[in-house]
Amino acid sequence: MDWGTELWDQHDIIEKHTQSGLELVEKYVKFVKERTEIEQNYAKQLRNLSKKYNLKRSSKDEPECRFSSYQSFLDILNETNDYAGQRELIAENMMMNICIDLTKYLQEVKQERKTYLMEAKKAQQSLESTYKQLDSSKKRFEREWREAERAALYAEKTDQDINATKADVEKAKQQAHMRAHIAEECKNDYAAQLQKFNKEQNQFYFNDMPLIFNKLQDLDERRVRKLAQGYVLFSDTEKHVMPIIGKCLEGITKAGTNVNERNDSMVVIEQNKSGFERPGDLEFEDYSQGINRASSDSSLGTPKGPMELLSKNRSKNFWLFSKRSKKFTPERIMEIRTTKLPTVTEDFTHLPPEQRRKRLQQRLEEISKELQKEVDQSEALGKMKDVYEKNPQMGDPASLASQINQTSQNIDRLRGELNKYETWLAEAGGRGETLRYKTHTFNNNGAHDVHSPDGAHSDESTPDPSQAIYAEFDDDFEDEELTAPIGKCTAMYNFPGASEGTISMQEGEVLAVVEEDKGDGWTRVRRNNGDEGYIPTSYVSITLNE
Repeated sequence: MDWGTELWDQHDIIEKHTQSGLELVEKYVKFVKERTEIEQNYAKQLRNLSKKYNLKRSSKDEPECRFSSYQSFLDILNETNDYAGQRELIAENMMMNICIDLTKYLQEVKQERKTYLMEAKKAQQSLESTYKQLDSSKKRFEREWREAERAALYAEKTDQDINATKADVEKAKQQAHMRAHIAEECKNDYAAQLQKFNKEQNQFYFNDMPLIFNKLQDLDERRVRKLAQGYVLFSDTEKHVMPIIGKCLEGITKAGTNVNERNDSMVVIEQNKSGFERPGDLEFEDYSQGINRASSDSSLGTPKGPMELLSKNRSKNFWLFSKRSKKFTPERIMEIRTTKLPTVTEDFTHLPPEQRRKRLQQRLEEISKELQKEVDQSEALGKMKDVYEKNPQMGDPASLASQINQTSQNIDRLRGELNKYETWLAEAGGRGETLRYKTHTFNNNGAHDVHSPDGAHSDESTPDPSQAIYAEFDDDFEDEELTAPIGKCTAMYNFPGASEGTISMQEGEVLAVVEEDKGDGWTRVRRNNGDEGYIPTSYVSITLNE
């Protein structure tokens, strides 16, 4: 069944229906556009939210970054940001594949529908024009036939009139004959116009209009099919990114399962352990036996009291187990405000032993990096000077003298600071840290003489860094059962392992990690043959088991 057959007389209904269909497409396009705006606003809000709570994302050295709960929260923020990106992708795909595509299609359909309606209008106007011609010839035929009848009646009346002359009778007959002839011509013209109109009317109702209506039906069905595809795309657009959104949500779930409360507690201990010994028992002072005060005071010198452990400020009130410290009374607030913080010193002696060692190691690493930069710059200046000396047209070697001199001074200054902090670290009980920080010598051009495994340059008189390892490693592996490895590592440099307790390794060698670096710069490893020992952490790339 088609419109041309069943709706041959419903031109206005078809025109209205097709217009309504186009309006539905426009309405759907507007709906999708508003949906994309919602998605874009949602994604923008998610990104802003993630950014708002991820202010420390660039500060990877923050103490909190070592907590698994903090890292998991950062992972959740990153996954949320990725999730926002997928919502933006949904909005973009909907705009491209639905809104823009349907809008373009809508313009084409409107133009096609307009063409068909114009064809129908022309056919209608042609039929109306033919009908007007038919009606005009019909009226003329009617008018001329009446005139012929009147002329015939007049001729007959004149012929019967005895008073009429022969000439009058002849004239009346001629007039009647002429009118009859004109009426006959009008009749023939009317018959021809009627035949023409019937033919065009048949063509109009059985061919022209059905063909146009069928074209409009095909157009409308294509419009419906295209709109249906737009409906499906509305769902498929989101379905296509669902796997990635699922991964984002899985990442958030994984971030939650990666939280390790026990590990976070150990991190708190590692970051805040003071290294002080617990205070010993106070001796009983028997005043009844005449013990003099001075000797009793001196007897307290051996076991340290709480104040000696908590602060060097002897005038500070002892508050560790005081009930009063739990309430912020006005006196307590004033005490907190007026309490002087310990003076910060360059060697970090104001810190507890364990924290002091960590800060000294951190400072040594910073100085070592600065020193390495100056060494690299000195080497580059030396090479540039050699090039200038061999090719004077490229530059004047003397122009580099000031830069080489400044770099040399910086290296000497940093080397002095390096030695100073190494000494303080040794006093604080650090072991083997000198391994990471090499001394450097330079020739007149600022170039290096000897290369060490980590890229630094050592003088021939510099002792083997491994000798700095304490002999306490000697007994680490005696009568000890083999522990399960916690990961593996790959050597990035050669290490001789000359001192007791260490183990040698070659670049590229893979070893099992038995014990992590506890902050002193050394990691305990084991070979496949069972040999165990310590190696410098900075010489290997470590991968721990999950």
